Amino acid sequence: MAGREDGGTVDGTSVPAASAVPAAALEAIGAGAYLVDEKGCIVAVNARAEQLLGRPAGELIGHDAHDLLHRSPQGETLPRTQCAMRRAFHAGRPAQADEDYFAHADGSLLPISWMITPYGTGDAQPGTLVVFHTPESRWDAGPPPEQTARPLSELQRLALLAETTAQLTSTLDVDEALRRLVGLVVPRLADWAVVDLITERDEVWRAVVVHAEGGELVPHEDLQGPMPPVPEESPMPLSRALRGVASTLTGPRTYRGTPDSGIAVEQRRLFDATGMHSAAIAPIRSTRAVLGALTLGRGENPAPFAPDDLPLIEDMARRAGFALDNARLYQRQRKVAETMQNHLLPQMPGVPGLEMTVRYLPAPDASQVGGDWYDAFPLADASTALAIGDVVGHDLEAAAGMAQVRNMLRAYAWSQHEPPSRIVERLDEAIQHITDVTMATMIFARIEAADAGHWRLSWTNAGHPPPLLISKDGLASYLTDGHGILLGAHVDTPRPDATALLAPGSTLVLYTDGLIEGPGHSLDTGLRQLRRHAAALAHRPLTSFTDQLLRRVRPADNNDDDVALLALRVPES
Repeated sequence: MAGREDGGTVDGTSVPAASAVPAAALEAIGAGAYLVDEKGCIVAVNARAEQLLGRPAGELIGHDAHDLLHRSPQGETLPRTQCAMRRAFHAGRPAQADEDYFAHADGSLLPISWMITPYGTGDAQPGTLVVFHTPESRWDAGPPPEQTARPLSELQRLALLAETTAQLTSTLDVDEALRRLVGLVVPRLADWAVVDLITERDEVWRAVVVHAEGGELVPHEDLQGPMPPVPEESPMPLSRALRGVASTLTGPRTYRGTPDSGIAVEQRRLFDATGMHSAAIAPIRSTRAVLGALTLGRGENPAPFAPDDLPLIEDMARRAGFALDNARLYQRQRKVAETMQNHLLPQMPGVPGLEMTVRYLPAPDASQVGGDWYDAFPLADASTALAIGDVVGHDLEAAAGMAQVRNMLRAYAWSQHEPPSRIVERLDEAIQHITDVTMATMIFARIEAADAGHWRLSWTNAGHPPPLLISKDGLASYLTDGHGILLGAHVDTPRPDATALLAPGSTLVLYTDGLIEGPGHSLDTGLRQLRRHAAALAHRPLTSFTDQLLRRVRPADNNDDDVALLALRVPES
């Protein structure tokens, strides 16, 4: 497929990214296909469309599809008000036409049939898929079968497969993938959809039983849950599918005899409870393993499944298998990364006379591990070291670099009785020579008790967002002194130190840039927002203060970066 993964311009016009549309989603279609964005501009096109239109992708992508292609039977530009495709496009609904015309690159008129369907799920930009063919390019499968044997036309089937690929490959969450799969097949193909999954411990779990009722998809949780093990030799349809042997058409009569396994008992219960008179069962498998089985059943629909229905259901189940396998691998990676991150981030020490709490929020779309970190540890002179930092990157390599920086900082801070600036200078020089860390920001500070219930904070800032100090009365200000260049800049400039007194009842917040940076607003806006909410929450207990601050400033649905936060409070006397 020809398309753009990162956006760009065509003839000076901005072209949105098409990364939400996997190449396989268009190339798997046996007809011409292209994708348009919410403005109607082409953002991706398959090779078959290039061939039929006589135009390379570069002459299609970025242009308004209607203006470039759609013509009247006389070869004139079709007015937009007379275009059924455009009306359906703006209404966001599927549509099709058996007779229409596109402009070929050589100036001739190209008779076509077309179908469009909207899609765009999760974070993907909304789009519309257009599938078309010419009378000469109609499917190699021969003449279409009778409508009674195949309710969906060939064009509808290919569009459904393309939509299946697009929707299932745009999520890495197993539950969401199953929800989308069910939405694609019910009620379009069946009244009932059942998904049995094989877990990583080789146990079978009936994960989905859904019925179409009054235009809604209703889950039947009473029919879901654990299933008996897969029998090795059973010829029964579900058992064969769960072994990856074959797809099968079946019905309640198949399970009326003496059951040969516990799964056969559960299948009889399923048919009795649902009233399905016909079902098609296909394995869900990836290239590595059998992941489960998809069962589509008909109860209210009087037409039984026919053998010609199996290839479509098998194809959808196969695409579901690839998507579920990818989602499982991703979730396994996230779990490993999350465990690693939890072990890398330290436990906070208890400091008499101070309250302290920490939080770490991983970016939801990353690998659940990154370069953001916090630290606090006692020093030999009875003071306490505080640190917050961010190593460039959002992956395991960044986490490994973070661990190196943190451990080296601890060693220097403990062994060298020097101001924070000198400790960070030593650290900067060392990481350039003995680590793979390219750049990092950090604040390194010491805090120790002073007179009259105050605490003295001394720090140096290596290119990091400034600490925020909030008084007990809600006066909030950033500590902008002591600011120097980030680590890894290779600039031989002395680093500054700064000092401040923390009064009883005051709260100090150290944080990483993920708390104040975000889509849709500037860094200054993020800083103002943090200061405003911190001031409003100053009266809260420290744990509540921290949780509410994160919830208000960095809501979960707007978190595209890691966030590390360390907050401490000087108790009132």
